[in-house]
Amino acid sequence: MMSLSPLLKQATPVVVDHAAGSWIHGTDGRSYLDFTTGIGVTSTGHCHPKVVAAAREQTGKIIHAQYTTVMHQPLLQLTEKLGEVLPDGLDSIFYANSGSEAVEASIRLARMATGKPNIIAFHGGFHGRTVAAASLTTAGTRFRSGFSPIMGGVHIAPFPYAFRYGWDVPTAVDFALKELDYLLQTISSPEDTAAFIIEPALGDGGYLPTPPAFLEGLAERSKKHGILLIVDEVQTGVGRTGKFWGHHHADVTPDILITAKGLASGFPISAIAASTKLMEKGRPGSQGGTYGGNAVAAAAAVATLDVVREESLVENARIRGLQLSEGLQKIGAANPFIGDVRGLGLMQALEFVTVDGEPDAAAATAVQQSAVKEDLLLLTCGTRGNVVRVIPALVVTEEEVNTGLRALEAAVAAGTGA
Repeated sequence: MMSLSPLLKQATPVVVDHAAGSWIHGTDGRSYLDFTTGIGVTSTGHCHPKVVAAAREQTGKIIHAQYTTVMHQPLLQLTEKLGEVLPDGLDSIFYANSGSEAVEASIRLARMATGKPNIIAFHGGFHGRTVAAASLTTAGTRFRSGFSPIMGGVHIAPFPYAFRYGWDVPTAVDFALKELDYLLQTISSPEDTAAFIIEPALGDGGYLPTPPAFLEGLAERSKKHGILLIVDEVQTGVGRTGKFWGHHHADVTPDILITAKGLASGFPISAIAASTKLMEKGRPGSQGGTYGGNAVAAAAAVATLDVVREESLVENARIRGLQLSEGLQKIGAANPFIGDVRGLGLMQALEFVTVDGEPDAAAATAVQQSAVKEDLLLLTCGTRGNVVRVIPALVVTEEEVNTGLRALEAAVAAGTGA
């Protein structure tokens, strides 16, 4: 009997019959509040009518129009709409299918444009599972072990993970920047360093917001040393953090921006954006792909951006994020096994620890599994698996946030025995 690979582990036992908005309806007849959103993908909720209509209409026109062979209207429209929200100066876009592909395209461009070999990433970052992207990923050894040699020219610097160090945020930022400077002096000189790559908030690494002072410190060093700043907005982009781009929480402008996940409400499309001047420094033939910028995915992305604007979903993410954060803080304050509560907008997390303050992955998993019994779907993450992440759709309502918080409170009590 054929089956899926045994290496694929399902986080929940749910088999979907259909879904709409913030809810997944299972074949078991139960309805589940989805605070996973396909790992931050279904930004406008499941099956938003406008996204469905756009995809359905495009499917009837042309499904696959390979965009280096023939151009199609949805991609032209999407490029125009992204131009309205991208940072000033980032006026050239390359489309691919996945976050990993976009990450690889960004580092390929950075190396070609600068003529330098090295990339500096940061502890806890997640940038993908393909060989080059995994070489940049330190959200856990499972993403980069067992298939060596991984890509060379990658160096890892500390991330200002204040809770892990037991420090306040300014102390952690000061430490991480000093260690970065030391790395530039001892391991990868600025003359050999093409780019820094960082997420505005760590994803799989634990839902840790990158302190604005740290991002601004990176931007300062980028300009000083002629190092490109690549901002990986695969998970933080398109309103997830309560601002359209996650880096908008700091005073920085990336040289290269990567977007995917929430861009098309579940259809596979990704992109990198840079200035035309920078893009032109890539070598001919270095960008491409059979399915990149697919017509149906592009049409869904156009509709997604329209919905985000028309329904003020970035503002909704900010307001509902404040509501969610307040509720999570109350749950955290009442439970000694929750060491940290953090997040931005609708990208929130609880970090579980033992009575001795050590990471407690078992507790996080128990809470995540208990939540399923409360009809709430959640995921875990973190470099040590001890973080429960909460990722509602940007369309989530006040009532749904309250429903989720009640279910999560019950799951924490059941999962920790509190």
